[in-house]
Amino acid sequence: MRTYEVMFIVRPDMSDEDLDRLVSTLENQVGTAGGSLKSVERMGKRRLAYEVRSFHDGTYILLTVEGGGAAIHELERRLRVTEPVIKFLTVRVDQEQARLAKLKEAQAARRRSAPAAAEAGGESAAVTA
Repeated sequence: MRTYEVMFIVRPDMSDEDLDRLVSTLENQVGTAGGSLKSVERMGKRRLAYEVRSFHDGTYILLTVEGGGAAIHELERRLRVTEPVIKFLTVRVDQEQARLAKLKEAQAARRRSAPAAAEAGGESAAVTA
């Protein structure tokens, strides 16, 4: 299973009840397509960098989805045809998370070996002196 982040922006005049309904519909569609919704983060109303469909503001929502290509394809299709959604973007994040975990492990290994190398360097200096 792959992990994706799906950020979408909805119209600023959308009510909280309608927004809850939209998120639950998307969650059901992801589940039906064989994926799972790991988290939903409502980032609130923000100013857009540029005008999109005559809107200057929008409500940002970030979904973290775990699943295959079919689940993401269905989610994007739903976002494309849903009228209140202004824009959306999907990013695969599992590769980046694996890369960061590998970097952290390499840093931890260097920290573990650095004190041992310093001690070994200190002992050889004392023996030669």
